[in-house]
Amino acid sequence: MPPSVAKVTLSNSNCFSSTEGASILDSAKTAGLILEHSCRTGKCGVCKAKVINGDTCLIRPETSLSEEEISNGIILTCCRTAKSDLSLNISDLGDLGKIQILTLPSRIDSIEFVAQDIARIVLRLPPNNSFSCLAGQYINIIGPTGAHRSYSIANNFNSEGKIELQVRKIANGIMSQYWFNAAQVSDLLRFNGPHGTFFFRSKKERRIIFLATGTGIAPVKSMVEQFEQNPMLVKDKIIEIYWGNRTPEEFYWEPNFRKIEIAFNLILSRKNSDWKGMHGYVQDAALQINSNLEDAVVYASGSPIMVDSAKLLLTLNGLKEDCFFSDAFYSS
Repeated sequence: MPPSVAKVTLSNSNCFSSTEGASILDSAKTAGLILEHSCRTGKCGVCKAKVINGDTCLIRPETSLSEEEISNGIILTCCRTAKSDLSLNISDLGDLGKIQILTLPSRIDSIEFVAQDIARIVLRLPPNNSFSCLAGQYINIIGPTGAHRSYSIANNFNSEGKIELQVRKIANGIMSQYWFNAAQVSDLLRFNGPHGTFFFRSKKERRIIFLATGTGIAPVKSMVEQFEQNPMLVKDKIIEIYWGNRTPEEFYWEPNFRKIEIAFNLILSRKNSDWKGMHGYVQDAALQINSNLEDAVVYASGSPIMVDSAKLLLTLNGLKEDCFFSDAFYSS
């Protein structure tokens, strides 16, 4: 007996067919529609949706949902399949669906160790490649052993055909062993992408706040490079970056732009008597400086704990829920 097919209708009236057993998120992608998502494993909660009517079936644990959210009809589209025709309170992401996900070869163009446990890797794509992406997205690197690891693109990709990655060393990590002990310039690697829905949204709010921890600064860097190359995107906007690390040595990048102005705040999470800047957490620092968040949009990337805490804290203090976007970095 063939699997059943259900119709899924979004709040903007776009529809797609969902085959029994396939996640709602994957079914939308098959139909050329992209829904909000990040980890695709149920951990990050980015793909939350409220079921207006219809039934779904769980295909993997929705680990990031609370009991209250589940009782209120909230689901994760990466974790559920449609059991009947559905109506959801979310919309697709429009033109993002036109970006083609490719598997391509690349060569390591340069390797630079910018901090003790952080490497800046630049990949060189073949000439005349057809790769395109939005600033803030990520790619999956296919390592020499076949391991797949996700890395945010740290530059605003352009016609030069180079992709910058910022890689943190993970103890006993398969890809970390390669990056930090074996990788050589001109090594051939394959990658798949782009992926993710972390990118700049054109919204009326005037203040743009970036929160980042560790190498979560990578997608932030790509987005502000986009602003520098096209300042009209952020005309009359106020841009703030809050970047947190444990030690001063981990602050390996600083913005240096001519066409845009950025308030760049460094926050140390561990006490250090020699540190003259702010201590604490990035979300607390952002709230300390911005007592009114009603006119703000927040982009948070880095540790899942920071992302979850930031969303809770800032929405409790006036930030609109539809003005919070995130990319949580989960270790493999």
